[in-house]
Amino acid sequence: MMSVGQPAWEVVTVADRAEYWLESHWYFAVAYMILAVLAVAAMVVALGMGLIYGERKIAAHFQCRMGPMRVGYHGILQSIADTIKLLLKEDIVPERADKVLHLVGPFLTLVVTILILGVLPYSPLLQLADVSLGVLYLTALSGLSVLGLLLGGWSSNNKWSLLGGMRAAAQVISYEITATLALLVVTMFAGTLTLSGIVQSQAQGWWVWRAHGVGLLSMGLFMIAATAEINRTPFDIPEGESELTGGFHTEYSGLRFAFFFLAEFINMFVVAGITVTLFLGGWMPLRIGNWETFNNLMGLIPPSLWFLGKVVVMVFVLMWFRWTFPRMRVDQLMRLEWKFLLPIGFINLFAAAVIILCKWYFFPV
Repeated sequence: MMSVGQPAWEVVTVADRAEYWLESHWYFAVAYMILAVLAVAAMVVALGMGLIYGERKIAAHFQCRMGPMRVGYHGILQSIADTIKLLLKEDIVPERADKVLHLVGPFLTLVVTILILGVLPYSPLLQLADVSLGVLYLTALSGLSVLGLLLGGWSSNNKWSLLGGMRAAAQVISYEITATLALLVVTMFAGTLTLSGIVQSQAQGWWVWRAHGVGLLSMGLFMIAATAEINRTPFDIPEGESELTGGFHTEYSGLRFAFFFLAEFINMFVVAGITVTLFLGGWMPLRIGNWETFNNLMGLIPPSLWFLGKVVVMVFVLMWFRWTFPRMRVDQLMRLEWKFLLPIGFINLFAAAVIILCKWYFFPV
């Protein structure tokens, strides 16, 4: 907001000043877009390598092994060596495969993941795009990701790949319902669809505990459903090596396989980031009632470190799931969703509506 007679360049906040310059100078807008794309690309590469190395080490410790140790100190350069190996591998396409769709499948899967990374609020000043319908945007893109798996399986002209693609479609579409119900609970409490608005609504307390039980249950439902959507163990049925020899990516190699592989690990960060944003306060620090000294000390930690720390914890939980539980059967997977998670999701949504109407949650706004 500007007062009468105030110069056009003299705006009150940093955000207003940035918006003014982007609107008034087209070359600043173009430069901003280029920098944003480069930043997301660098983030994807760094996250992919870091998460792959981290999971290999965590899995090794769960199994009383050492993990990568030879390339670099404690194998820290192993992910770089693996990346170079994948880039140098021959990109083989089956003779009877659909050449165009065989390329579109992995590309679409990775692009959907990158588009979600662009809307997550990493701190008050670090968010590439604050979409007005942020929660709807996340739901739409997460449902779109299944197309990449389905196209990859169908275009390969391989029966194992086709079965893997069909399993992925059935699994993602089914569990998308439960995930959406969990997101609706937070949206109702926050009163907004923007991700930044949801984070700011948790200034007085995170929705995971502030919502009198329904928030914690929603977070549990979302974590289970999201794990199934990104095909992580115990829900990695579309890949099932013992049944489908790799599933939808059986006929992929080289860079195209790397896209699928990278998207799976980046999706771990995406799920953790969404969980932190909606249920754990995002970049908001931990605050406890009227403990002013404690709250002031927590406020000294930069918001981006709060977000990163929470995401690291949630990523570890996802890895813990993978190396603890065995793979489920297809019938068990569908029974869990349609007979248990979905009814619980609807009951939880109804309970959340009652709590909001009666203002029974902590610190009503």
